[in-house]
Amino acid sequence: MEKNHRLESQKITKLLMNLSLPATVGMLVNSLYNIVDTIFIGQGIGYLAIGGLTIAFPIQMIIMAVAQMVGIGAASVISRNLGAKNSDRANHVAGNSFIAVTFFGILICVIGLLFINPILRMFGATDILLPYAREYLQVILLGSIYFPFVVSSNSLIRAEGNAKAAMFTMMIGAISNIILDYIFIFPLNMGIRGAALATIISQFISLIYVLVYIFGKQSTIKVKLHHLKPDWKILYDIMAVGFPSFARQVAGSVMAIILNNSLAFYGGELAVSVYGVVQRVIMFLFMPLFGVVQGMQPIVGYNYGANRIDRVKETVKLSIMATTILASVGTLFGELFPRFIIRMFDNDPALIENGVYALRIVISMIPVVGVQIIGAALFQSIGKAIPSLFLTLSRQVLFFIPLVLILPRIYGLGLLGIWITFPLSDVLATIFTVMLMKKEMKIIERQHGEAT
Repeated sequence: MEKNHRLESQKITKLLMNLSLPATVGMLVNSLYNIVDTIFIGQGIGYLAIGGLTIAFPIQMIIMAVAQMVGIGAASVISRNLGAKNSDRANHVAGNSFIAVTFFGILICVIGLLFINPILRMFGATDILLPYAREYLQVILLGSIYFPFVVSSNSLIRAEGNAKAAMFTMMIGAISNIILDYIFIFPLNMGIRGAALATIISQFISLIYVLVYIFGKQSTIKVKLHHLKPDWKILYDIMAVGFPSFARQVAGSVMAIILNNSLAFYGGELAVSVYGVVQRVIMFLFMPLFGVVQGMQPIVGYNYGANRIDRVKETVKLSIMATTILASVGTLFGELFPRFIIRMFDNDPALIENGVYALRIVISMIPVVGVQIIGAALFQSIGKAIPSLFLTLSRQVLFFIPLVLILPRIYGLGLLGIWITFPLSDVLATIFTVMLMKKEMKIIERQHGEAT
């Protein structure tokens, strides 16, 4: 109850800082693992292995998409029920999320292993990159049985206001992964399979921590056996609210299919590997923004449920300011030191030259992206799935995919057209978000004004 009281009464600046900072640290550590993992693979195996990792990564995004759909959807429903002082309903939502995410994890593992080669071909694997991607993904898919539960449950931990515990979940997994990565790739010389084994073992360590927390005394959510009974209304609410997150990740995977195939067509395996490096840098720049979002969502969801729209608006404004500052600082570093960044991954001269060129273009408009991320998260937090879905899909589906198909063909731009697509999509998606947010916020204010 103390956690819930903080969400309703504590000063927003302090509350957002307390909830966002642990999430941001956890996300940064998790992103650092992805960077270190890629550095170890590049330095220990070579840039072709990075290319294989790039092909397999969108499939990992789909696994994450399912986990986030259930986790973020359940977290939103739980936050609003806690705000409305309906704790038993919140427990029932958590129990149903456990059932759903476990079912989806097993399903992904089975389908992925049965159709691994055609799936990787679809995602752009060339004859040279296919063996690397397959060896890595075969192991990762085994972890998909339990990893979605970790991601989903971590969202529930944040929903009850315990950002530090959620941070520890990510930090434990990330630190374990970095240590195991080094051991498996270098002393044991296990190659890209070793990197994958390090990943699923560290995910299992995180699973143990999550289980101890959720079924221990620390958690506000108390899931009993009767809460595990499937309730189709609850499952629908979870999926409806969480679907925008799923759609964003899946749209990202569809985007990756088109992007990887375009990169291979215009630049071969080297271009795919360059994007693999740039993608890791982008992820590192985005992680602090998602940390702010994860701190923002329980505040918005709870206060929306408690009809405190003034606190919702203040939280959104502060979140936009924070994400814009963080994105700007990260982008400035990337623009000033691109050669240093690319060289960390591999010393191949061609990779460095092409990587520096691509990185400076791709990250140039990231400072405006915070508005777009906060906009989608706002409507998801208050249960408005349709506007959240539109905002979530705007960058990838409405802008990026058409542009990446058109620009490389204009005036022979080729690879340059692909790199330009990134900043152009960022700007267009942000403009679209601002327009939709203003319209929806007026509706929210009017509806809650009438209810009071």
